[in-house]
Amino acid sequence: MRWWLAGVALVIAQGSLADAAERARGAWLAHDPQRLIGQGGSIVLQIPGADPSMPLDRAQASELLRRHWRTAVERALTLRGVHELESGKGYAELERRYVVTGTSDERQETIFLGFRHAGGSWRLVELRSTGP
Repeated sequence: MRWWLAGVALVIAQGSLADAAERARGAWLAHDPQRLIGQGGSIVLQIPGADPSMPLDRAQASELLRRHWRTAVERALTLRGVHELESGKGYAELERRYVVTGTSDERQETIFLGFRHAGGSWRLVELRSTGP
């Protein structure tokens, strides 16, 4: 089982930045934190319930994402842009539309995914939400 998870994390990180962003979008829609953030290292996570001032280990970040998603029903998640920056850094911008479980009011937020490029692959290192 462990080799399978490592393989999934590797697949997410490989390819172009646009490919990595699209795979991250799919992982978010599936509410699959392991597929979204991968294995090893730390990640900066800024969502309700997370302290954005400190990087989290990926296990802790996975649990916070599970809690965050538990109360939401996804309506749409659109990849709005992918931007490659200097020295192997890049980010993707997602627009999320969702409803809180038990309500009918649709909400919207922007999610920024920060990536670093190393060894021919892109790895998610930061996730920030501008939502309520």
